[in-house]
Amino acid sequence: MELRVIDKTDEELRLEVAGEDHTFMNVLKGALLETEGVDAATYDVNPQQSGGQTEPILTVKTIEGDPLDAVETAADNVMDKTAALRDEVEAA
Repeated sequence: MELRVIDKTDEELRLEVAGEDHTFMNVLKGALLETEGVDAATYDVNPQQSGGQTEPILTVKTIEGDPLDAVETAADNVMDKTAALRDEVEAA
């Protein structure tokens, strides 16, 4: 996975997430929406309406805190949840 910051302000981040598809992006978006301080999170993978862009573009808006920190927090939460699921499956 490669990340490239397209735009960043104190309250908004646009981030290209190369090599991912809807499966991962939906999980990350959901985790972001559960993250404290995040006002909005969405992504776009529509090449026809994005000038040929094929990699997902994640947009995060915060009402407090750095949006890049919010992405890190959300990613940590995804890792924690998947580890918990793996542990439950192994114990079953």
